[in-house]
Amino acid sequence: MAVKPFTQLACPLDGEPLQRESNTWRCALAHSFDVARQGYVNLLPVQNKRSRDPGDSKAMMVARQEFLADGFYQPIADAVAGAVLSNTDPSVELNCLDAGCGEGYYLRQLAANSQPTQSLNLMGLDISKWAVQAAARQDKQAAWVVGNNANLPVLSETLDRVLCMFGFPVYPEFLRVLKPGGTLLMVDAGNDHLRELREIIYPTLKPPRPPQHQAPAGFEQGQIQQVHFPVQLPDARQISNLLMMTPHLYRASAAGLARAEQLTELRVTVDVRLSTLIKARHTPAPNQQ
Repeated sequence: MAVKPFTQLACPLDGEPLQRESNTWRCALAHSFDVARQGYVNLLPVQNKRSRDPGDSKAMMVARQEFLADGFYQPIADAVAGAVLSNTDPSVELNCLDAGCGEGYYLRQLAANSQPTQSLNLMGLDISKWAVQAAARQDKQAAWVVGNNANLPVLSETLDRVLCMFGFPVYPEFLRVLKPGGTLLMVDAGNDHLRELREIIYPTLKPPRPPQHQAPAGFEQGQIQQVHFPVQLPDARQISNLLMMTPHLYRASAAGLARAEQLTELRVTVDVRLSTLIKARHTPAPNQQ
């Protein structure tokens, strides 16, 4: 197995190709971006930030890292790795981006699931610097970038796979950076996802959303897989970690969060939808930037 960092990066200010010189990425128009000591690069310009410290907090990253390290979401990671690598010649290099990578769990699992002959060029991107720092500390094989899905610092038509795990898809940008025939793999919460926890923290549950079957413009719908399994959370710490790594932490009422804090163990259902979207081969990529 050969895992290397993806290097076909674009300047976030002008879209020009970036070249790495020692510990700095530079474009032809003299914009430069230094590699941090942890090994990542920040390609999120200040003017593109919506807040001073966007994305998940440091505490949320610690919670996610502890939760995922215990293997509770391993079946999701295995399903995603299988979808990325399916119908792929192991001798062909794959360029893969995790758009909203968090602390890098799913890219690390992808690398671990690949065949010995498979060459992977990997990049993880997240708007949270805390997430990217955590990812870069744990893994030196991939490229780790602070950036925004709305303005991916990636050259057009250079990626074979894009992952969007419980994230915020920006379909025109994903379309731009994918090669014709490349695939977008999305994981979204299903109707029963964490139902037992939601029943504790909310007075009532919202009715399930009807599934959307129409592919976004420029994509064709591929395989849809439902991943459904139980998880036994053994203690209050992992229950708290799960809550902290979901939007429910901010949506639940104070009374609901108080009820969750009283739990000492909890069995929850994991229910996610893994959907594959294929970039149509005849679709021209939008203009760079």
